[in-house]
Amino acid sequence: MDLPHPTWLRTFEAAARLASFSAAADELGLTPAAVSQQMRLLEDHLKTTLFERLPRGVALTDMGEAYAQPVRQSLADMRTATAGLFGAARKRQIKVRASISYATLIIAPRLNEFLAEYPDIDVELSTFVWAGRFQQGLGDVDIRFGHGDWTDGHVTHLGHEYAIPVCHRDHLARFGNAPTFDQLAADHITTIHGSEADWPQLMEQLGLTSPVPQKVTRFDSSLMALQFVSSGYGTAIVVESFASAFLDRGAVVRPIPEKLAIRPAHFIVEREGTERRDEVRAFSDWVKSIHSWS
Repeated sequence: MDLPHPTWLRTFEAAARLASFSAAADELGLTPAAVSQQMRLLEDHLKTTLFERLPRGVALTDMGEAYAQPVRQSLADMRTATAGLFGAARKRQIKVRASISYATLIIAPRLNEFLAEYPDIDVELSTFVWAGRFQQGLGDVDIRFGHGDWTDGHVTHLGHEYAIPVCHRDHLARFGNAPTFDQLAADHITTIHGSEADWPQLMEQLGLTSPVPQKVTRFDSSLMALQFVSSGYGTAIVVESFASAFLDRGAVVRPIPEKLAIRPAHFIVEREGTERRDEVRAFSDWVKSIHSWS
C-alpha cells in the first residue's frame, strides 16, 4: 500500500493527540471541516476507521491507537533530524512541573547546579497541588507524589521515603523537660491534605492511643505546614527531605527520633514522546542524583 499523504498524517497526529478535530484545526491553522475531510480521506486510503466521532470530540479506535504511535514517533524523528541537521544553534528548553513543596524545597535550592552543568538548557519550573496527567503544552517532566500508577508517560520511582514529626522548639518547651508524643498529639496538630493518615499510623507504630487533639490546622502542602509550625504553633508530620532545610537552620526541631515509613513516594514522569530528548534525560538523571534517601 502507498503511504498516505504527509499532510494527512500530520493532521492525524494532532487530532489523535488532542482528541478533537476542532483543537487540531486551531493548532494547524485549518478549519474543522478541513480536518474532518482529511481524516475521511486517510480512513478511505487505509480502508479502516481511525476515530469514533463523539458528541464532543473524537476518540481513537483500537486501530487508530495502534497507528498513532508509529506516526507520532516518525514525525518526532523527522523534527529531531531536521533541527539537528538544519536548525540554527539555540538553547534547549525543558518544562518541569512539581508540587510547590518539592519545587521550593528540593529543586529550586539546587537548580543552579544543573544550570551550571548544562548552560545550553533553559528550565521553566511551575507548580501544582495535585497532578493526574499532563496537559497540552504545560510540561515535559512532572515530579509527582503518589503510587506511580500514572499511564501518561514514562514513570521512574525516586526511592522510598519517611515522614517525621517536627515542631518549633518554643512549642516543645511548653510541655516541660520530657514531653511525650501523645501530649503533642493531644494539643495542636497540623495535617497535610492526602497525608492525614500519617498521624494515626505513627501513633500505632509508637504503641500509643491516638488522642483527640484540641486543635487541628489543615494545609494542602508540606511547605505551608512547615512555615506554620516554624512560627511556633503545633506539630506537623512531613516528608523528611522537605523538613531537612528547616531542621538545618533550626527553624524546627524533631520532638522524637522515630520515623514513619510511607507508602507514597516521589516519581519522575516524563511525558510520552519526550523521554528520548537529551535535555529530558539530563534533567531526570540530575533529579535522581540529588535524592539521598533510599
